[in-house]
Amino acid sequence: MRIRQIGYIIIMLIICHSPLFSQQNVSIHAEKQPATEVFRQIAAQSGLTVYYNPTDVDSLIVTLACTDTQPAEAMQQALEGSHLQVFAFADKYLFVLKDKKLITSLPDNFFGSDRKGEEKSNFAAVLNKQKEQKATSENKVYTIGDASAPGSGKIKLSGHMTDFRTGEPVVGAVVYIENPTIAATTDAFGFYTLLLPAGRHNLQIKGMGLKDTQRQVMLNSDGQLDIELEEQVYSLKEVTITSDRIANVRSNILGVERVNIKEIKNVPTVFGEKDVIRIVMMLPGVKAVGEASSGFNVRGGSTDQNLILFNNGTIYNPTHLFGLFSAFNADLVKDIELYKSSIPAKYGGRISSVLEINGREGNKKKFTGSASLGLLTSRITLEGPIGKKTSFIAGGRTTYSDWLLNLLPEKSGYKDGKAGFYDLNLIVDHKFSDKDNLYASGYYSHDHFYFDANERYSYTNANGSLKWRHVFPNRMTGTFTGGYDHYDYLTKTEENPAEAYRLRFGIDQIFGKLDFTHYLNEKHILDFGGGTTYYRLNPGENLPNHPESLIAPDKLQKEQAMETYFYLADRWEINDRLSVSAGLRYMMFNSMGPRTYSLYDPTFLPSEGTETETKTVNGFRAFKTYHAPEIRLSARYAFDGDFSVKAGFNTLQQNIHKLSNTTIMSPTDTWKLSDANIKPQKGMQVAAGLYKNFMGNSIETSIEAYYKTMKDYLDYRSGAQLTMNHHIETDVISTQGKAYGVELMVKKTQGKLNGWVSYSYSRTQLRQHDARISDPINDGNWYPADYDKPHEVKFAGNYKFTQRYSFSLNCDYSTGRPVTLPVSKFNYAGGEFVYYSGRNQYRIPDFFRMDVAFNIEPSHKLTLLTHSTFSIGVYNVTGRKNAYSVYYISEGGKLQGYKMAIFGAPIPYLSYNIKF
Repeated sequence: MRIRQIGYIIIMLIICHSPLFSQQNVSIHAEKQPATEVFRQIAAQSGLTVYYNPTDVDSLIVTLACTDTQPAEAMQQALEGSHLQVFAFADKYLFVLKDKKLITSLPDNFFGSDRKGEEKSNFAAVLNKQKEQKATSENKVYTIGDASAPGSGKIKLSGHMTDFRTGEPVVGAVVYIENPTIAATTDAFGFYTLLLPAGRHNLQIKGMGLKDTQRQVMLNSDGQLDIELEEQVYSLKEVTITSDRIANVRSNILGVERVNIKEIKNVPTVFGEKDVIRIVMMLPGVKAVGEASSGFNVRGGSTDQNLILFNNGTIYNPTHLFGLFSAFNADLVKDIELYKSSIPAKYGGRISSVLEINGREGNKKKFTGSASLGLLTSRITLEGPIGKKTSFIAGGRTTYSDWLLNLLPEKSGYKDGKAGFYDLNLIVDHKFSDKDNLYASGYYSHDHFYFDANERYSYTNANGSLKWRHVFPNRMTGTFTGGYDHYDYLTKTEENPAEAYRLRFGIDQIFGKLDFTHYLNEKHILDFGGGTTYYRLNPGENLPNHPESLIAPDKLQKEQAMETYFYLADRWEINDRLSVSAGLRYMMFNSMGPRTYSLYDPTFLPSEGTETETKTVNGFRAFKTYHAPEIRLSARYAFDGDFSVKAGFNTLQQNIHKLSNTTIMSPTDTWKLSDANIKPQKGMQVAAGLYKNFMGNSIETSIEAYYKTMKDYLDYRSGAQLTMNHHIETDVISTQGKAYGVELMVKKTQGKLNGWVSYSYSRTQLRQHDARISDPINDGNWYPADYDKPHEVKFAGNYKFTQRYSFSLNCDYSTGRPVTLPVSKFNYAGGEFVYYSGRNQYRIPDFFRMDVAFNIEPSHKLTLLTHSTFSIGVYNVTGRKNAYSVYYISEGGKLQGYKMAIFGAPIPYLSYNIKF
C-alpha cells in the first residue's frame, strides 16, 4: 500500500484515540547500528509495537545514547538528520513515516466495499506488506519477513539468482554465511534455499565467472530475496571446470565434474568448433577409443552405459559427422554435469555415468543474437524477451563438409563421398509468478552421408519436453517434467533396382517424472519423487526400395516396455565436519506384449537346438518383470575449510542394451530391451577421494580411487549376426566386467595462466564366466576390454596476455588401446590358416596430441553494435599419426600390417564469431 494511503489510516486512528502515553521509558546505547536493531530494542524495553516501511530504513545506520527517555523521543533522536518522523498512537504503537502532512479524510470507497460490518483491512499487515525485492546492492540491509513479529528458530530464505544483464538464471553459484557455516548452491533454475537463524546476516556469494559479492539481510520470518549478479571482468582468464571454489571440498558428492560453457570457449578443438563432448573427454576418467570416435567411456564402462540427457531428453547418438562434432550446439548450452560416481537417486537407467546437459534460457531484457562461421560449420543463435514474463532462445547449425572428403586420395574410396548434418533448438520459458515457472524445449538433428552413390546412410535425434517448477509454501519445491524422445537410422540402396533395400531402426520413448526437494530443517534436505518411461522399439525392418527389387520384406517384432521408479534421498548435515547423503531408488521394468518369444533349456546356451517352447503374449500386458533396489550412499568429512575426505557407494541397473561389434557408437547400432531371455545389466561402484585447496582456494587438487563391477554385459559370439536377427539371444553372451583406477587432478582457477592437468591410471577387464560356454574367450580368464587404456595424462591451459588476447594449449597422452593380432600361420589339410593371439593381448601405439590456439576476444566498448571473436589454431600441431586401429592384408602370400590414422597431419583452423 502506498505511504500516502498509510498516512490516511494513521490520521483517522489518531482522531479516534487519545495520543497520551503511559508506556515505560527506555535506556539505549547504540553505536552505528542498523535502525531496525535500535527499533527492536526500543520496542522490547517500552512494550510498544513499532511499525515502519522496511524499504525506508533498509540501509539506515544510526547512533543513539539515551537514559530513561520516552520511546518516541528516543526514536526521534535516533532518526535526527534523516527524512523520517515518529508518530505515537493509542499508547501502544509508534509509526515511522516519511510524510509529515496530516490528512483528515479518506477518499470515497477507499476500502473497496460499501458493505457495513465487513472487515476493512488488517492494519499491521497493510503497514508491513513486503513487496518483491531484487537485491542489487551490497550496502543495503534487506529486511525479510514481518519486522513487528520476528520469528525464532530456523527461517527459510529462498530466491533466484540471475545475471543482471540478461536476466538468465545463474547456476552453481554458492551463497553462504560464515559463522556458523551454512551454504547452498543454486540449482539448474538459479534457485537457492537457506535455513538460517533469525536476525542479521551477511550473505557471501561466489561463483565461477561471477564477481564475488555479498548481501546484508535482516531475517524476521520466511521470505524471498532475488539477487542479481554481475559477471567478473578478469584481468586473469578463467578456464575452469568447477562451478565454484567451495563445493569441491564442502559438498558430500564425489566423482562429479561441472563444466560452464562460458569458461571453455578458448579450449582448442578440431576445426575450431566449440564441442561439448570433446570437452567432456578432456576430463579425468573419461576415455575414447580414438580420435573422431563417437561415444565415450567413463571409468571402464562401455559407450551404451552412459545416460546422456539434453534438457531432460535422452540422446542415443551424441555426435555428428562420423564423430567429428558433438550433437549439441554449444551456443545454447548453459552447463554440463558429469556424474562418474555419487549418481543422485533421481537418475538411473545406465550403470556407468550420467551426462546432464542443460540448455540456456533466453535473454530476458533485450533481443540479442550471435553467429559463427568456421571451416566446416556455421551456426546462428537468436534470443530475447516475449513480453514481460517470457523469453526464448533458438539456434541452428549446419555444415558444408563435402569439400573435405573431396581432398582425400582416390584410393581411399571416400573421395566422391558426401556428408552433412544440421540441428535445430528452441527453448522457451515463462514465469507465471515467483512460485511457478514453465519451460518448453525442443531439439531436432539429422545426419546424412554416403561414400558411393549406391549406399546412403542417415540418422535422426529428436526430443521435446515440458517442465513446470513450483515452490510450495512448506519449504518444498517440485519439478514436473514430461517429454518425448526419438532416435532412428536408415540405410538404403537404390542404384541397382534388383538389390535396392531400405534398412531402418527406431526407438521412441515417452516419459514423465516428478522431483521434489523438501527442506526439513537446517540439517536435513529430503529429495524424493518418481517417474515412468514407455519404450517402443523397432528392432529393424528390411524392405524393398524399388518396384523391381528382389529383396524379401523382413520385419522384426516391435518391442514395448514400461520402466517405473521411485526414490527417496536424505542429505544430512550431521555437523560442520561430517555430512552424509543416503538414497534408495526402486526400479521396476516390465516387458510388454504383444510379443512371441522362445524359451530355451537353461542348462545350455540359447540356440536353435536348445529351444523348448514358444510363447505368445496378446495385448499390452507384461510378460516379464525385473525389479530391484538401487542404493546411493556418500559421505564427507571436512578436516578444515579447504581439506576433506569423501567416500561413496552406488548400485545401478540398465534395461536397454546396444548391439554392436564396434567399440564406438556408430549410426547403424541397434538397441535391445531386456526381455525373457536378455537380463538387465547390473553395476556396482565404490569410490573414495581426498580434496585439498591451496592459495586461497585458487588451486584445487583431488585424488579419487574407484572399483566397480559389471554383470550381464552383452558381448557377441563369434560369427554373430547383430542386424535383422529374429533370435538375437542366440548370438550374444552375458559377460562380467570389472574396472578400477585412480584419478589425480590439479586445477588452477585464477591467474594469467590457468587450467587443469590430470593423470589417470585405470584398468577395465572382462570375462565370460558361464559354465555353459564350451570355449570361452581367453579360457574364461579376465582379458582387457577394447577401451582399456591404463595411463592417461591430460592438460588444458590458457594464458591471458590482455583482456582481449589469449593463448590456449591442450595436450593428451594415453596408452594405446588393446587389439587382437595374427601371431603365426600354419598349414592344415592342404590349406593355410592364420593363428590369432588371445583377445586383446596386444596394443596399438600410444596416443599423443597437442593443440594450440590464439584467441582474440571482443572489444569491451559497450557502444558497439556488434562484437567479434576470432580463434586461430592448429589441431594436432605435431602432426603425429596416431593409430586409430590396425589391420592386416594378405599381399604376395604375406600378411602386411597397416595402421589407420584419422588426423595424421596438423590441421589449421580459423573460426569467426559475431554477437549483436
